[in-house]
Amino acid sequence: MAKKVTMQQIADAAGVSKFAVSRALTGKPGVSEYTREMIIKTAAQLGYFKAEPKRYPIEQAVETDHIADNTGTILVLFPNIRSQNRSSLYWGPVFDGISTRLNEMGLDILTLTEPSSDRMFSVLNPEAIRGIITVGAISTSVLLEIYRLRIPLVMVDHEEPAVHADTVFTDNVKCMRELVLMLIGKGYRHFQFVGELPDAASFRERWLGYRSVLEEMQIHSNQQPGLLGPNNEHIRKAIDEMEMEDLPEVFVCANDFTAVVVLRALKNKGIDVPERCSVTGFDNTRAEEPIMATIHIDKEHLGKRAVDHLLWRIENPNQPFERKLIYSELVVRDMHQTKLL
Repeated sequence: MAKKVTMQQIADAAGVSKFAVSRALTGKPGVSEYTREMIIKTAAQLGYFKAEPKRYPIEQAVETDHIADNTGTILVLFPNIRSQNRSSLYWGPVFDGISTRLNEMGLDILTLTEPSSDRMFSVLNPEAIRGIITVGAISTSVLLEIYRLRIPLVMVDHEEPAVHADTVFTDNVKCMRELVLMLIGKGYRHFQFVGELPDAASFRERWLGYRSVLEEMQIHSNQQPGLLGPNNEHIRKAIDEMEMEDLPEVFVCANDFTAVVVLRALKNKGIDVPERCSVTGFDNTRAEEPIMATIHIDKEHLGKRAVDHLLWRIENPNQPFERKLIYSELVVRDMHQTKLL
């Protein structure tokens, strides 16, 4: 049997005191929010939460009896990030799908932006919340608070090792593989991947799909580290510093927003697109831009399926957690002829 991960081991790995670890893991004051989040993530990576699945006493646990009727409130929780809100070209339609399905089911909806404190339920009555859908990257501390209260939870486009919960994702690996195989089929052999890999689980999966195809096809790629983030300014700088001979045939971007960042950087550098090199995206949110190919995600459907699964989870609280993958369509725009080998 594996030994339990100790607070001292977490403290050593995180580079903090055992006292700080204790305060962070028990939700007590005395550490900053940044330090608390860092400690929780370190503990999760070491397997602490797997060893202690019931790490907190259950307070105000949500009743799951008599839930066959469609009454109650579903909380939709957005991250406290400017780009991930209801006005977003990506997240807005996801929310529309959630709202549409909840209206069809006759369920009330409460929309909330993630609070700065993890004690969210000091102002919200958890017994009045039937279930929660998170949209995007919610902080670990808030997710732990939801998990502690045993409120049914479905996360859209995000996962957290510290919390066991159902998730709904686009099938990022399969879809990115199809896109890269299409490019290879057209004769392209020189690529660079572009995306903020620390930013989202979906981006990391798209990177894995991209890499797996190149490895299987034995195509060497001298990946420029600066194109992998950690932010768009870093990516712009990396492109600006690239020599002409280092430019790939195709910049394969983690999403359409990143593709637009690349297009702007190339324009500022005086590079013609698509004559000198091409740019692909993912999500299909920027049809007006010269993006050679993208993946069209039915974002409203993603939201609807999250609601469907949450209602199933409410009725089946003891079933194993599930990770739903939804296939999306490759869109190729007619701006290139097949490249001659």
